[in-house]
Amino acid sequence: MSTFLNPSAPAASALDGHAVVAAIPLGALLRFFDGSPRPPERFRRKLSAWKNRNDTGRLVQKTAACTLGGSTFPATFMLHLGDFGSNGVILVIVNRGFQVTTDLRFEVMELPAPGMVRVLTRDGDREELRHLAPDMAAAEEWMSRNRYSNMVVEVVGEEKAGDALIGRAA
Repeated sequence: MSTFLNPSAPAASALDGHAVVAAIPLGALLRFFDGSPRPPERFRRKLSAWKNRNDTGRLVQKTAACTLGGSTFPATFMLHLGDFGSNGVILVIVNRGFQVTTDLRFEVMELPAPGMVRVLTRDGDREELRHLAPDMAAAEEWMSRNRYSNMVVEVVGEEKAGDALIGRAA
């Protein structure tokens, strides 16, 4: 394992946005940070602003750079920060997008284990992680309860051998 994927490595192993898009697989748990110290709890506004730039999330989407109308837009990626709801019903899904040019740094906290199953939706070049299941049975069960169009599954560790496509009519 290279040093930049080791979460226990020193801070020098922090990744920038370009490295996240180039080398980190969907489903990885990332910590993002700006390097500033955490303010004391009594400073509520400063602490809230600090938490906005220092948090963790699961990598759910990566988008390549593109050119539209003569303007070039940098590559982007999105982290899933959490789901909020009550009584088993998700009301709000919180995702946060980053451009590769962000001044924040990233550290890999956890990589998806081989054998886990990514449930993805694909639309052209765009793919988004919808769920990370421990095995194929759990992925199929989740897919039966959650309807998305263009859903596919991908077994972690078998990406090179090709994706296992499980399609469903929209």
